Formats: sequence, structure tokens, C-alpha cells
Amino acid sequence: MSPIPIRTGSSPRSSRSSLAALLCLVALSACTTAPPAAPPAPEPAAARLDLDRVDFAALPGWDGHDPRPALVALARSCARIDARPDAELLNPNAPWAGRAGDWREVCLQASMLQFADMTADGARAFFERTFTPFEISGTGRLTGYYEPTIPVRARPEDEFSMAIRARPDDLLTGDLGQFIAGLEGRRIVGYATERTFEPYRTRAEIEAQDLGVPLAWGRPVDVFFLQIQGSGRLVYPDGSQARAQFAAHNGRPYVSIGRVLIERGELSEHDASKDDIEAWLNARGPEAWTPLFNENPRYVFFNLEPLTDPDLGPLGGQGAPLTPMASLAVDPRHHAWGAPVYLSATLPGEPDWSGLVIAQDAGGAIEGPLRGDLFFGWGEEAGYRAGRQNATDARWRVFLPRPVAARLADSS
Repeated sequence: MSPIPIRTGSSPRSSRSSLAALLCLVALSACTTAPPAAPPAPEPAAARLDLDRVDFAALPGWDGHDPRPALVALARSCARIDARPDAELLNPNAPWAGRAGDWREVCLQASMLQFADMTADGARAFFERTFTPFEISGTGRLTGYYEPTIPVRARPEDEFSMAIRARPDDLLTGDLGQFIAGLEGRRIVGYATERTFEPYRTRAEIEAQDLGVPLAWGRPVDVFFLQIQGSGRLVYPDGSQARAQFAAHNGRPYVSIGRVLIERGELSEHDASKDDIEAWLNARGPEAWTPLFNENPRYVFFNLEPLTDPDLGPLGGQGAPLTPMASLAVDPRHHAWGAPVYLSATLPGEPDWSGLVIAQDAGGAIEGPLRGDLFFGWGEEAGYRAGRQNATDARWRVFLPRPVAARLADSS
């Protein structure tokens, strides 16, 4: 990307022209003037996704499913939804999900029921009386992620030689939707020089220039995979723990080093799990790590936070704590955070799994309306399962509050 002029100390008009040039080049690739503002987002309509209303009885495994973890996750999402104005769309990119006001009643009930001594039958009854399921046509890919626990040091020593870094002060981010209607959720990341706005540095440049204050030091392989997962629990030599919580990334595209190794012929398609990649790295040593890591230019920065409640997961993109096996990372260009999703897919050891989860997070590799990443939790078993999760035939059903469902039916 070529440098983009930014005028300083100029007239309001020249500042607007510079911003227009920036947005045009980054978001639209080519244009000469800023486009006119788009009309307001439409009312919910099934045209945005191919949604077909279905009955709860048609959901595979629903009668025996325990949705209590999803109910807790929903209540946590509702705490974020409740802070929004009634008229605000849950997500302008997913208007079919309705407005915050449409979720008030279901959120009120979920918030009360999360503390009740409820059975699985009672939790299913709550979802059946307050939501209507809609199946999304087609199938998609479902992977998994987790919160790793890694040993760290406060200072570099021996094998603990890679920094877990804080967000640099010069890293700037913004939502293009604040400037151009219709681009909500599309972000720009970079840094400003005196006269230009530049893409932020790559992984190799960040490490070489020592950008971002080191928060802790870990083994390079552990730190690299911590960035892939987006958060983790850090364990110090005295047994104390802290959480590395996602703060920002450098805006560069994510490149899977597993895919790189497959394309090189180092690993096969069926033997490229996280454990397989780690085994390859450990067998070759530090000389092989840096060039392979640098194949992925994306870099993730963290905040260091106290682990006040070890039974709570890290915060997802919505700002709600993640719940094991009940939280899902989705593409916010297609889905609204807080919406329940009933998935059917193959999981490690569970070829016919179905379960209710809540859309609460996002991820650099999660793109498309049928692409999801299931949060498996924390600990060794969660890491084992998440590292092997890779279903390509997942089926999706979104649950919508009954008033939203009624409007969808009227508009179809």
C-alpha cells in the first residue's frame, strides 16, 4: 500500500479530503471522491441470509440437550445488550437479528433464570417459549479454540525469551462505518507519521524494533500459540496467575503456519493439528521457529489482568466472559453478538454432536456466514480437543426472539 497524504494544520476542507482519500484507498481500493452516505440499515429481512423457519422438534438432539450453559452465556451477553438504546440494531450488518429493544424481554428472563436452580428441561422450555429457530441454508466449517495456560517469567531468561507485548502507543484503529455507512465492522489499523498513514508493522518488524512494552516472557512456541488463541492464563514460578487478555492486533492478514507446512510438504492434511505443529517445531529448534512464525505477519498484543475468578473465561469480542462449549466466535459482518446458534457438527470423540451456543466473539480467520470457532474452555483437555476440531459440514440454526421472527415472517 502506498503512503497516503495526511495534511496537518490545514483548512477543514483539506482535512476532509485527506480522510476521504484514506478511506477510499483502504476500503474501496479505487475512487476519487468520497461516496455519498448510504441510507439507514433496513429493517430485519431474511434476504441478508437464507433463513428458513424450523420447529424445535426438527433440531437434531434438542430433546436431550442441556442448554443451561448457553442460558448463562446468553445472560452475560444480555448485560451488554441491555446497555444499548432500544432502537439500535444489534448489528447493522445483520439487521435480521433485530434491535436491542427486541431483546429486552428475553434478556430479562435470562438474567433472572441464570441464578435459578433450573433443570435442563426448564432451560429448554425457556428457549422454546421465547425464541424461534431459523436454519441457515448450507454447511460451513467449525474449528475450535481455547484459553491456554503457559508458564512465564517477569524477565527474559534462558528459554523464556519471547515477550508477551502490550499494545504500542502508536497503533491506531478505527471502524470505517463511522465514516461511510455500510462499512460497519470493517476496521483499519495502522500508524501515523507526520504526513502519511501507514499499515502497522509486520510480526518480523515488531520483534526487530521491540515494539510494545513486554508484559511477561514465555517460550517462543507458547507465545506464538497464545497469539493464535487470543488470550491465556499466565503462571509464574511462585504459582501466581494472571490473564493475558486480547488488546489489539496489527491489522495484517492471518496466515496459518499449519497451512504453510502442508504446502511445503512438511505435514499432511490429516496430521496438521496444533500438537503436530508443535512437534515439528520442537524437533527442529529455534533456528526454524523465527522464519516460520514470520510467515504469519499478524501480531497480537495483550493487556495483563488479574485472574480474579478462575471459573470465568476471557472476554470475547462482545465484552462478555466466554463460557466453555457455549460461546462461539463468528464473523460480525454476517452475525450479531448475543444471538443463540444451534450447531450440528462432528467434534473430537462426538461424531453427531449438536449444541446451543451464543455468538460472543470474533477471530482473524473466522470469515463468512457459516464459519465458526467453538470455545472449548481452558486446560489440557480443552486444548487437546480445540486443536483437533475441524468440521467442514457444520449446520447452523439461529434463534431469534419471537417479535423479530414475526417481522421476518411478515416481510417474506
